[in-house]
Amino acid sequence: MSELEAEVGGERAASGSRLTAYQRKLLVFLSVASFFEGYDFFALTQILPNLRRDLGVGVAGGTALVAFINFGTVLAYALSRQADRWGRRRVLTTTIAGYTLLTFLSGLAPNVYAFAVLQMLARVFLIAEWVTSMVIAAEEYPAARRGTIVGVVSAAAGFGSVVCAGVVPLLLHTHYGWRSVYFVGVVPLLLVAYARRGLRETRRFETARGEPQASLWAIWSSPSRARLLLLAAIWFLTYVCTQNAVTFWKEFALAERNLSDDDVGSAVRLAALVSIPLAFAAGKLLDVIGRKPGAFLIYAATIGGVFAAYTCHEKWALTVALVFGVVGINTILTVLNAFTTELFPTHFRGAAFAWSNNLLGRIGYVTSPLLIGQLVPRIGWGLTLRSTTFFPLLGLILLLAFLPETRGRELEDTSRV
Repeated sequence: MSELEAEVGGERAASGSRLTAYQRKLLVFLSVASFFEGYDFFALTQILPNLRRDLGVGVAGGTALVAFINFGTVLAYALSRQADRWGRRRVLTTTIAGYTLLTFLSGLAPNVYAFAVLQMLARVFLIAEWVTSMVIAAEEYPAARRGTIVGVVSAAAGFGSVVCAGVVPLLLHTHYGWRSVYFVGVVPLLLVAYARRGLRETRRFETARGEPQASLWAIWSSPSRARLLLLAAIWFLTYVCTQNAVTFWKEFALAERNLSDDDVGSAVRLAALVSIPLAFAAGKLLDVIGRKPGAFLIYAATIGGVFAAYTCHEKWALTVALVFGVVGINTILTVLNAFTTELFPTHFRGAAFAWSNNLLGRIGYVTSPLLIGQLVPRIGWGLTLRSTTFFPLLGLILLLAFLPETRGRELEDTSRV
């Protein structure tokens, strides 16, 4: 037995809420992996107008491009689901390698069609990596700290957004322009790929390994079916707003509020920067006041912030509204990640996340940009995006009315409530 295995074996016997040395190392690894979900998401939103000009793509073509790339988040289901078959560790290491390669190739894309295909495939690996990180975070940490841990890993994506928002305006002025955003992103990914060697399989998966493997459709004939549909609906309704609110804000600010590239960059950087400490605190909030009260506060910030960010006229007011919107968007994932990982048994946890998020919930993620592309020429960016805030309001109502409170309970208990 290696030194690392002996250390992990001893730590697995530890109990209580204090994190072991391995859990602390794992938290760093999962956070870095999650970082790129935020980096990649913000990268596309920041380079979209520049990419459209460089590659000769119109507004409708830009929204279609976003929708096509986002389709990769649906296809990620096939890879995410393998976490229940191959194991969490194997899927996570595979997705990191795949995403790294496709990110680099995206910067070399000769035309918009190659870029679209490469980025769509990159999203397959990226979202499967993100889903698996959430499952590992839920399974490897004590119940009293689970919300905080899931919140930290989720917030790392927000930190990726901050870094991206900070470096993109500088990278756009380099010789390679928007392409450099993808070249720069590869360097830390290579470090993560190297660091994966110390990653262990989760205890809960190892315990459940001997159980019969569930088929693709098995969860639909289980008692978890109704809960799966409910969470899928909440993900769908939430994504219709959150996916588009940040993606198209730069288009709105340039076209309807006459802000400059620098003005937009400053506003986005400030919003992302302010959101970081709040995003890291969101998980702790869920552990202290509960999942449902925390969800109410976070959804309220999201809905109010996005509505105002597409309504206000003054630069300072737009920036303040954007801050609230970005805070909500970065923290709303913590809420839904917690519920989705906590409310299903171990042998269905990966499949449940893949079905509710990748396949069903992401239908709203993929199709809503296409609808927005049709509405914007008729009613404008502002009214179109303000209208999307109605959907997370419906999602919040479903969450408060039908999901159970899971704060402080072990996964074996929450999967049965």
